[in-house]
Amino acid sequence: MADEDEALSQFDISKEETDKLVSEVIRFVLFKSHQNSGCPIKREDLTQIVTKNYRQRNLATYVINEAKSKLSNVFGYDLKELQRSRSSSTGQSRLPQSQSSVDSKSYVLVSQLPIEMFRKHVVGETTTPMTGFTFAILAIVQLAGGKMPEETLWHHLKRMGLHENDEHNPVFGNNKQVLETLVQQRFLQKEKVNGPEGSTLFYDLAERALDPQVSQKVKDYISQILKNDVSVVDID
Repeated sequence: MADEDEALSQFDISKEETDKLVSEVIRFVLFKSHQNSGCPIKREDLTQIVTKNYRQRNLATYVINEAKSKLSNVFGYDLKELQRSRSSSTGQSRLPQSQSSVDSKSYVLVSQLPIEMFRKHVVGETTTPMTGFTFAILAIVQLAGGKMPEETLWHHLKRMGLHENDEHNPVFGNNKQVLETLVQQRFLQKEKVNGPEGSTLFYDLAERALDPQVSQKVKDYISQILKNDVSVVDID
């Protein structure tokens, strides 16, 4: 409590005001995460909630950290910061992507529930297909070394019954758009590589797929597939 009072005194702001700001940040994070299907939330957007009426130095950082703590302790979510990807090498260019207008920092909400509890109480009929699709895509790309040409990826998706130009899939709707959703959610990123025969579009594993927890889950998923059917790992 003394630490909190000391922090507030340096900002010359009341506890009621900070509590209100923290609540606004939490409300924004929860709403945006639901509205945008788990796409990253830019730190800039959270900062603006504070700075639109307050100009105290470091106040936004304090409020975001308080919101992060409350999201964890009350709601069971980790407001996880995404690390920016490594820069491209010569001859490669990252395509501009709506998810990464790329502010240097962005966040995603990650459930802290134990996996079995999460599956029992959170995962439903509407989320299960997308979760399965995500793990299947990440497994394919990971088995290819973390990077795969778009044409090759669609070749493997076709073997799963997902055709590139199908806009009326009974589960996903537009197949191209559902793949783009993984880009927006920062599981994948698109990269154009220029060569002597022209440019080729590649899909790379992005920040969320490279997160140790997610990466381990994908490896476990691959191991389970290997036990059931060795032939599915033919990634040529």
